[in-house]
Amino acid sequence: MNPFGYQRATSSEGAIRAVSTSGAKFLGGGTNLVDLMKLDVEHPSSLIDITHLDLAKIENSPAGGTLIGALVRNSDLANHPRIVESYPLLSQALLSGASPQLRNMATTGGNLLQRTRCYYFMDTAFHACNKRAPGTGCAALQGFNRIHAILGQSDGGPASHESCIGTNPSDMNVALAALNATVHVVGPKGKRAIAISDFHRLPGTTPHVDTNLKADELITGVELPPPVYAEHSWYLKVRDRQSYAFALVSVAAGLQMNGAVIQSAGLALGGVAHKPWRSVEAERSLSGASPGPDAFRQAADLALAGAKGYQDNMFKIELAKRSIVRALTIAAAGTRGGDRS
Repeated sequence: MNPFGYQRATSSEGAIRAVSTSGAKFLGGGTNLVDLMKLDVEHPSSLIDITHLDLAKIENSPAGGTLIGALVRNSDLANHPRIVESYPLLSQALLSGASPQLRNMATTGGNLLQRTRCYYFMDTAFHACNKRAPGTGCAALQGFNRIHAILGQSDGGPASHESCIGTNPSDMNVALAALNATVHVVGPKGKRAIAISDFHRLPGTTPHVDTNLKADELITGVELPPPVYAEHSWYLKVRDRQSYAFALVSVAAGLQMNGAVIQSAGLALGGVAHKPWRSVEAERSLSGASPGPDAFRQAADLALAGAKGYQDNMFKIELAKRSIVRALTIAAAGTRGGDRS
């Protein structure tokens, strides 16, 4: 681990001023950043401790939704009565991630900024990683790529300076995408709101850039719109073991029902792309449809249109489609009937 400075911020304004130093980073729970520092992947010159800022509240938003402070711990958020009752999809996603110990430390803002768990990114013994070292290539393309992206990736070739097939590892982010959340940030130029669909980036020509957050901007919170999927939603996570494992494929599915017809839908996938993969086309196909296998399989086919697998992860395409059908089936049946996992 490289030497670094440390400063405790007492205000958002002070934190933003402090992080303007070249190479400085904010420190919340530290469950991802500190690990990456130990692995010699991240090298911040200074850590700006923001844990004493007043950003740990869950409250009503003026628009009738819910405001979640950036420093709300994942465990507190998952078990908050308002979240459990009105946004069970988010609660389920959070509880499926990591371990109780990590959820007790991890924050909402930090979860938004999680970096990929690609083996070749995490291990500096592998030189070729455009995300960690831009311009070096992508070892995953011809390496062991079982956990890697099948949608939205850039794969000009292993030696390409733009190739990246890493995935976003967060469960929370997938639920936020399906719920159409908004991320609130503040920086030297003031406040701004970023739709969750615009917050994370696809690799494109800059795979080392994960989000559209500027280096001197601080996440202050996440806003959820008024709840519409409370009665009909489900988070399904398919992984190699029951706990403490990242998703091979995850599905956040929410349905707004009008009698026996779907009025609107929220559908997002995790474990398949560089960002939470929300399929607007699949959502549109569900609107006005009667819930059932045919409608759900059509939505799944639309969500995976254009998917491309590699030597070790071709199975994820069909796995994702079947996972969508299952998640939608459970969501349509209603989420008040207990555990259907």
